Amino acid sequence: MKVRISVQTAPFDLAEEMSRLTGGDVGIGGVASFVGLVRARNRVGEREAEISTLTLEHYPGMTEKALGRIVDTARERWPLQGVTVIHRVGELQLGDPIVLVLTASAHRRAAFESCEFIMDILKTEAPFWKKERLPDGSERWVDARESDGAAAARWLTSP
Repeated sequence: MKVRISVQTAPFDLAEEMSRLTGGDVGIGGVASFVGLVRARNRVGEREAEISTLTLEHYPGMTEKALGRIVDTARERWPLQGVTVIHRVGELQLGDPIVLVLTASAHRRAAFESCEFIMDILKTEAPFWKKERLPDGSERWVDARESDGAAAARWLTSP
């Protein structure tokens, strides 16, 4: 099984990563993907605002281990043939890709569910810190959302 986990400042190429993951493996029947992008508006609590940049920080080594544990859990729950998780750090501009999750399996259901699981758990378990810069130059740290916690919690109660 191919597993690729990377925390990086450089952008990723979806087609290249898909090719790297599948690599001619004809046993793969489906690949599910998720690409997260920097959006122009974000809500923090009751306050919604336009943002101009997003900066992501992390703790090197610790972050990769956390992502590895998330992938290992997905591999235990679904029959996967490959997983790619790439998360960017540093200052990102509007529209920039932030995160890529690819899951490959013989069957689509396992690919879809495991991709969603990895992304839901990553949002609450991976040690990333987000800071938004607003158009007026002020900055704010982004706290975890209740909806992210609820999305992760449903995986803890369902097999």
